[in-house]
Amino acid sequence: MPTSTRFAVALHALSVLVVNGDSPTRSERIASSANTNPTVIRKLFSLLAKAGITQSQLGNGGGMQLARPAADIRLLDVYRAVEDTEVFALHRGKPNQRCLVGRNIQAVLAPRFDAARTALEQALAEVSLADVVADIRARRTLSEPEALAEA
Repeated sequence: MPTSTRFAVALHALSVLVVNGDSPTRSERIASSANTNPTVIRKLFSLLAKAGITQSQLGNGGGMQLARPAADIRLLDVYRAVEDTEVFALHRGKPNQRCLVGRNIQAVLAPRFDAARTALEQALAEVSLADVVADIRARRTLSEPEALAEA
């Protein structure tokens, strides 16, 4: 089953913006931190900008910035901006209706999947980007600089 890392990489990229402060940050620098290609970062920021989470500053010294304070950005906002798949999906084709399980499995699973999705969304809505960055900073050792590594 394929999984997506878009959400995790988007949170990584947004955390870099917060740590970098008010200065616009280039996709190459963020990609270096996430150990990915700058194109991946630019695609994510395109989705995040459409959701009103980030904005770009053009020109010399330009880059990406948050469009609103990190405390106002919920993990659920980021998740909805970058993920395009359901957490749980039912069968792609219709199960065998002559089988007891096949005839009833989707009706049994659907409300459970909905409850799980709701629980996930509630958990993500409780955490802000500022909370994530605070936890990152709390893990910093005394010898570790706050500054980001150069690309």
